[in-house]
Amino acid sequence: MNHYKKYWPLKILFFLIAAAAFISLLGWVVMSLWNRLLPEIIGVRMINFWQALGLLVLSRILFGKWGGFGRHHSGPKRAMWRKKWHSMTAEEKSAFKARWKEKCRSHKPEE
Repeated sequence: MNHYKKYWPLKILFFLIAAAAFISLLGWVVMSLWNRLLPEIIGVRMINFWQALGLLVLSRILFGKWGGFGRHHSGPKRAMWRKKWHSMTAEEKSAFKARWKEKCRSHKPEE
């Protein structure tokens, strides 16, 4: 029997335990930071461990990837846009910026 195949259940068990420990640590960090900072700063209630884990899940749903703190800005799309930007003339770049500024203004909430 192959040495690596013999121990795969233990490797999977170790990975599951390590993942659970890491998620628990993240939940504890979120709970601790929330409970030490936010009640005093903005007057919110303290949260428990399970609510902190819920916040982590909610942030994952709302903001996407956790790796690298947000979306990764690399890969073929970035290279395509960089190439496109560098091939634009100064007038095209200023027109592009003006269009995006207008788009951003039109999406601002009414005050």
